[in-house]
Amino acid sequence: MNRATGDPLTIASLAKQVPLAESLRLEDGRLVRSGVGAEMNPYCRRAVAEGVSLARDTGGTCTVVTLGPPEAEDVLREAVGWGADAGLHVCDPALAGSDTLATARALAEALHAAGPFDLVLLGRNSIDGETGQVGPELAELLDLPFAAGVRRLQDLGHVWRLELEHDDGTQEVELALPAVLSVAERLCDPCKVDAAGRAAVSPSRLSRLDAGRLGPGPWGEAGSPTAVGATRVMEQARALRVLEGPVGTQVREAVRELDRRGALTARPDPAAAPPGDRRTGDPGASRVITVLAEAGRRRVTEELLGAAALLADQMGAAVHALCPAPADPTALGAAGADVVVLLQGSTVPEDVADALTAYVRETAPWAVLAPSTAFGREVAGRAAAATGSGLVGDAIALTARNDVLVAAKPAFAGALVADITCRSATQMVTVRPGMLPAPLPTAGRAVPVLTRTIGSRGRVRVLAERRDDDVETLARAPVVIGVGTGVTPEEYAALSPLAAVLGAELAATRKVTDRGWAPRARQVGITGRSIAPRLYVALGLSGKFNHMVGVRAAGTILAVNADRDAPVFEHCDVGIVGDWHEVVPLLHKALRRAAVRRADATIS
Repeated sequence: MNRATGDPLTIASLAKQVPLAESLRLEDGRLVRSGVGAEMNPYCRRAVAEGVSLARDTGGTCTVVTLGPPEAEDVLREAVGWGADAGLHVCDPALAGSDTLATARALAEALHAAGPFDLVLLGRNSIDGETGQVGPELAELLDLPFAAGVRRLQDLGHVWRLELEHDDGTQEVELALPAVLSVAERLCDPCKVDAAGRAAVSPSRLSRLDAGRLGPGPWGEAGSPTAVGATRVMEQARALRVLEGPVGTQVREAVRELDRRGALTARPDPAAAPPGDRRTGDPGASRVITVLAEAGRRRVTEELLGAAALLADQMGAAVHALCPAPADPTALGAAGADVVVLLQGSTVPEDVADALTAYVRETAPWAVLAPSTAFGREVAGRAAAATGSGLVGDAIALTARNDVLVAAKPAFAGALVADITCRSATQMVTVRPGMLPAPLPTAGRAVPVLTRTIGSRGRVRVLAERRDDDVETLARAPVVIGVGTGVTPEEYAALSPLAAVLGAELAATRKVTDRGWAPRARQVGITGRSIAPRLYVALGLSGKFNHMVGVRAAGTILAVNADRDAPVFEHCDVGIVGDWHEVVPLLHKALRRAAVRRADATIS
């Protein structure tokens, strides 16, 4: 497509209706969606707002598309009320139970019917599923380039220049339209229209498309290569003990309570890899488990290889490390690989996805494990769509049962965890970094090395990239100190002694990362990360639901706030009412004394 800067754009913005996280409830192990509050997914609000803005600026049009039950029409009304030209509702009982690939297939057919479009915008993920898979799967089905987490864009006519916000850094790319883009929360202000404004939208602006008009299918659950198994709630029951009296007295009592709860003592990881020598493996085994490596993420690759090796022991399989960058075969062998496959050529995700697709078609691996990063999600998503494979996103644990890979997948910022399986011959999973047990260090071993060449579609060019943190840091941390805007960057140094005695990492609320005070990888909450440390210490933050939902799985929560009515005290186990400036030095001293007492007791 050749176009000049400012030419009218025909845009499709995708919007999903999600349950209000506050109204989350289960029946018979399933998420209840009917009869509960619902709204437009927060990331989709940006996709709609940006689509309307770009259409207005270029004299083009913006059509908003949603897939969902009849009540999902409300998100179309909100989008049209915001300024979209039209709303298209893909709605049919036959679509119920769609996984991400079935959803992407239905949306692709809907876009073919309503298009063509120069640009397809959608949110980087949805808060109920959090997979980030629909975007790359849709792009593959539409044969379009894809970019994830757009937070700045520049129309250069023949190409667009984008700044992408990834989990622990940024990337600058150029790509040609037409394209599919997922948008970041910080791209623009969200669309938001009140109930009266939504009700005022004329029905003539809305249209509906049923499954019969999409094609023969199969659709919905029948067309989904993944299946949902047992679902469980991960929320901890909180003690809600808010202390009173002089701050010094509160601090001493808080430390005694933390000690009593075991929050100050490291516990062995029940999921840790068992002791002993690493398996030798059989490079010639007919069954294969493949690990997709990502450049610059050695530890994440080792985690995946360690998990693959444990699964391979059970399944009698060989572990193949698929590396789209220079790699050390000896180190990969030590981590668990039996064969190293070097992919030479392009490192652009869509090109690597083509190589993975060809590899899956030729070797039919039992499973493919990839990192749940922007790179891993696009490569795995595209390959899954191209091969019709089931893909479970953002898994936190892997097991094998009855010759099937079972992936534990969180949703709603970790409030729920479901066991997901794949019906396809090759089972694909992206795994959240930092969640699998660290592999045991072993001596390096020589492994066979194969080489494959990656071609290039030439549609995406990476101009620059920068990492400002490690995506797995918070996931690994046994203790996390969370700060809000009540702690300024100049004051972070004052928290260092407390962090040192606790062995803690620093996390932040969305407002903190919005101001650039902390990297986005440190954002905890419903549009950030969900974590499960042994102890979470909340300092200088109000404790609103959207943040605290990200620490629901924490073992113990200690809250410090000068306002006794702050919401954080409704989500904690132990609360200290006081100014953190006064509390933190006292807490540091009390924790040091407690550590000495524990050490003396161990010696005696």
